[in-house]
Amino acid sequence: MRTNLLKLFVFFLIFLVSLSSLSAACEKPRDRFVVVLDAGHGGKDPGNMGNGFKEKEIALNIILKIGEALEKKEGIEVIYTRDSDVFIPLDKRAKIANDANADLFVSVHCNSHNSQAYGTETFVLGLHKTQENFEVAKKENSVIFLEEDYEVTYGGFNPNSPESYIGMALMQEEYLNQSILLADYVQKNFTNELNRKNRGVKQAGFLVLKNAVMPSVLIETGFLTNDHEGPYLNSNTGQNKMAAAIVAAIEKYANSINLSSLENIGNVSSNNVNSESEIYKDIIFKIQLAAGSKRLETKSYNFKGLQNVERAREDGMYKYYYGETSDYLEINKLHHQAKQNGYPSSYIVAFKDGSKITVNEALKSK
Repeated sequence: MRTNLLKLFVFFLIFLVSLSSLSAACEKPRDRFVVVLDAGHGGKDPGNMGNGFKEKEIALNIILKIGEALEKKEGIEVIYTRDSDVFIPLDKRAKIANDANADLFVSVHCNSHNSQAYGTETFVLGLHKTQENFEVAKKENSVIFLEEDYEVTYGGFNPNSPESYIGMALMQEEYLNQSILLADYVQKNFTNELNRKNRGVKQAGFLVLKNAVMPSVLIETGFLTNDHEGPYLNSNTGQNKMAAAIVAAIEKYANSINLSSLENIGNVSSNNVNSESEIYKDIIFKIQLAAGSKRLETKSYNFKGLQNVERAREDGMYKYYYGETSDYLEINKLHHQAKQNGYPSSYIVAFKDGSKITVNEALKSK
């Protein structure tokens, strides 16, 4: 009896060790930044056909160009929801990202309108404030009508019903701050580097973003229905430029958010017994706590007890900052405090001469 118990105990230990090894093998390496790239539409769903162009083809071309560039970057892993002309249901796209434990979800589309509207806009999940944003969401969400049993899959969601969108804003609240950061980088690149009309960073209820448990954006690269923008987006040159702008935005975002290398800089300074500060002249560091379309009073009760929170309106969004210092060690302490107070997705931002720069740029300025 004692021998059997000993054998059982040994077997149990072996099982635990094996399970631990399997879990370790399945974990995403901490030094990998995983980006899921989603080409809108595909297969039996062509998307919009403005001026005879196919949204599904243009979106895929841009996504593949983005992926090709990112795959050459050290530390970035790329996963595609589709890399060919196939139909992928909206819920499966988010599942691919969730199963990959991705750091970022980027969905690319082309817009359409019954006028000569033009320009780029990048969406994050939320309640649409205007009828125009609602119309964009309706068009992109209507793809579910091509899916079997869509009523069951999406819990009775009706893309044409405003009531179906109520409550959506809470689905990605945890990631809204970071989603807006990426969207802002994308729009600035389109505007400053490519001279595209900036239609802004906006919120709307997109199903493809709803279930993605990570920072996520949906990029409308322009209007195929516009007589100038449609041919541009359908051209190899236009697609290359749009892809390059998005790649640069993703890189800048990764440098701002994936701060393992930056934290190491802070740790090195912290390990120096004589180091009580790490001053960067002409740089102001702050902690971005949150961002959104709602204007909040900067009282401590609105920010989980944190005091002296600053509100700034940038690109149609309200952003809320905590702390203000040129000391990188001090801002790390404040960041730790913010996370302890309930802001795990907060992050450090840097300003020089009143303009926002990446933390990486700030740390290299010394």
